[in-house]
Amino acid sequence: MRIAILGTRGIPAKYGGFETFAEELSWRLAERGHRVTVYCRVNPETKVYRGVQLIYLPTIRHKYLDTLAHTCLSTLHLLFHRNDVALYCNAANAIFTGLPRILGIPVALNVDGIERKRRKWNGMAKAWYFLSERIATVLPRAVISDARVIQDYYLSRYKKKTTFIAYGADTEPVTTGEVLGQLGLAKQQYFLFVSRFEPENHPLMVRRAFEGVQTSMRLALIGDAPHARDYIAQVRATDDPRIVIPGAIYGQGYRELGQWCFAYIHATEVGGTHPALIEAMGLGALVVYRNTPENAEVCGDCGLPFDTEAELAEKIRLTLVMEETDRSRYRRRASERVRERYSWAAVTSQYERLFTEISRR
Repeated sequence: MRIAILGTRGIPAKYGGFETFAEELSWRLAERGHRVTVYCRVNPETKVYRGVQLIYLPTIRHKYLDTLAHTCLSTLHLLFHRNDVALYCNAANAIFTGLPRILGIPVALNVDGIERKRRKWNGMAKAWYFLSERIATVLPRAVISDARVIQDYYLSRYKKKTTFIAYGADTEPVTTGEVLGQLGLAKQQYFLFVSRFEPENHPLMVRRAFEGVQTSMRLALIGDAPHARDYIAQVRATDDPRIVIPGAIYGQGYRELGQWCFAYIHATEVGGTHPALIEAMGLGALVVYRNTPENAEVCGDCGLPFDTEAELAEKIRLTLVMEETDRSRYRRRASERVRERYSWAAVTSQYERLFTEISRR
């Protein structure tokens, strides 16, 4: 099939979950013989990446217009370069799925989480996301949810049945560790937090909770955000020498950090299935996670939940004093759960089947 992926910043992934998703799915589909195109906002260094065609189109570099402007332009390009199926990412792009479908291009939309709950959006942006949720139940031929919680939300609120396809993760162990030396970290001697530095992801809370724990361990806060400079400044405002805040790290360095951490802290409270969480679990990390329905769905009994900053500090202390056999049990459960439920090979097969179905419908 000829498959187009729209609505992300593009690949190779250098931003967030949708970009990683687009990369991991696209090259695997290409490897299976499909002709895959990914529309990119960031100008790629090459026109072909791991067998995937990359098309760069300009955008409006603005917090509220970036995604919509680029997806609109990508949709216009798509209409003159027909594909057998188009996959749109992000519920905010639901409005653009109608025209391709009218012109005979089957469209699927991955809605992600309930984005209007993010505090970074103003009232108009939240209203747009709310409207987009409703549009998503009408225009695309198929709607995809990557968490059962999100699937239940669309069914209960809009009576819309969505196709559940989980996010994927790689469980192959990492043997290298160059980035640790660059950051002054030692294997199994640091806690790891990875996310965009935005309020609903709570890097500031994680930093404060860790500062209240007496330990020689270190904390690596990995991430950045394009439109949260004041908040990022608050996160960085620490004189604790144990804390390392190098910014965003991608690729092999990111995987090295997940492989060799003592424990992974996941504090995000908004969204569906969070890539960093299952990627850390896939690498066998001991996980301490914020107890939201979405995170609990992913973790099951494979991690330690918390609700407040005080509880997080207590769970950090617990990981330090528990028996190594108990820590190993959590780590083993986590990696096994990801292999069973979140393998990229299985995810790719599910998308492949869905694309075949909607293109024949």
